[in-house]
Amino acid sequence: MERDRLITVENLVKAFGPKLAVNDVSFSVERGEVLGFLGPNGAGKSTTMRMITGYYPPTSGRITVGGHDMVEDPIAAKKLIGYLPENAPGYADMTVNGFLNFCAELRGLQGDARKRAVHHAVELCFLEGVLYQSIDTLSKGYKHRTCLAQSLIHDPDVLILDEPTDGLDPNQKHEVRGLIKRLGEKKVVIFSTHILEEVAAACSRVIIIDRGRIVANDTPAALAARSPEGRLEDVFREITLPDTVDHVRPAAVAEVNA
Repeated sequence: MERDRLITVENLVKAFGPKLAVNDVSFSVERGEVLGFLGPNGAGKSTTMRMITGYYPPTSGRITVGGHDMVEDPIAAKKLIGYLPENAPGYADMTVNGFLNFCAELRGLQGDARKRAVHHAVELCFLEGVLYQSIDTLSKGYKHRTCLAQSLIHDPDVLILDEPTDGLDPNQKHEVRGLIKRLGEKKVVIFSTHILEEVAAACSRVIIIDRGRIVANDTPAALAARSPEGRLEDVFREITLPDTVDHVRPAAVAEVNA
């Protein structure tokens, strides 16, 4: 393992019955990188991220986090990861403070270390004003920020963030983008988004996935340069297919029928 390589994904495949959701995906991410994970709806983004976190087992292929195999040594691998899943789940009857203290305890933090961790996460995610509200009374944006705070609670080396600005207003989006960029200076951050302006604002590298396969892996500037107008949106539309198009890659069909 290279010294700063924290995530390695090799020939990753995930099948749900006859559907091949992820098809032979390989990439690596080093400390200090913010990797934007883009693709149309149903392209395999969330499925890939869930396999990296250990939520889904791969059908085949290998994932290592900090040198730990996610299948063979999942506890050691998961200790290094903070995960913000899609739709920001939480316990509705808990207060924000109670939920974050609960998450800190699950991560093995006790006493003063737990208090410091909760305080730091609250500051990072701007939750001071809602700390003692129950989660079911929060706006969608504050619910999402609360779940983002739990992903940071143990100061992980790797952050996996699925739509981290979903439901946030423009000011909150700006704050979270800035936070992601700062965190990415010392950690690995992988985040999925449908908002292409976030890629230019926060990412050092971009992977675009379509129909379960990687179709681009480069810096935002290099990808945008492929367009005569310098627009990442134009490149995205050129190399991906909308989910309304009835199209199955021949290689995917061959693997399913093998």
